[in-house]
Amino acid sequence: MNLYSANSLKVELNQRGCRLTPQRETILSVFQNLRQGNHLSAEELYNILHNQREKIGLSTVYRTLHLLARIGILRELELAEGHKHYELNLPDMHHHHHHLVCIQCHKTFEFSDESILKIGKKQVEKAGVELLDCQLTVRAVCLEALREGWPSMVPSNWSCPRSHSEMEDEIS
Repeated sequence: MNLYSANSLKVELNQRGCRLTPQRETILSVFQNLRQGNHLSAEELYNILHNQREKIGLSTVYRTLHLLARIGILRELELAEGHKHYELNLPDMHHHHHHLVCIQCHKTFEFSDESILKIGKKQVEKAGVELLDCQLTVRAVCLEALREGWPSMVPSNWSCPRSHSEMEDEIS
């Protein structure tokens, strides 16, 4: 799913006073080739680039992620792991989604709700600003962690037995 060609990315960056560098193009291509529902931290992205034999330093990765999130090409997500993750910011309402995160097992599940985006668009219009992103993160604790005695009795090496698809079925 190539939402941004090299040319369209160049135009987008130029409109915002930035230029397209080979590093920015390479980083964006990693996000364009991610399976839907995957989010990357800066360190995970750096490791992917390193494994692809790309010569892009970690500081360049951080700066590029920050820039692409600031101008709305990437979404910056604060998930349960305590560090930021990133994904493509798809403007199409059919791709717009939100996140449910278990703060114990750190599993992240996506869900869609058009009413959240409608509220965001209404507030943006009232304020007279441009919408770059609208996201809701619901923090929760899965039932399995509660059964284990969350928060005090869950062992530090505990792993949630719930599968990704089971949780997705429940929130779809």
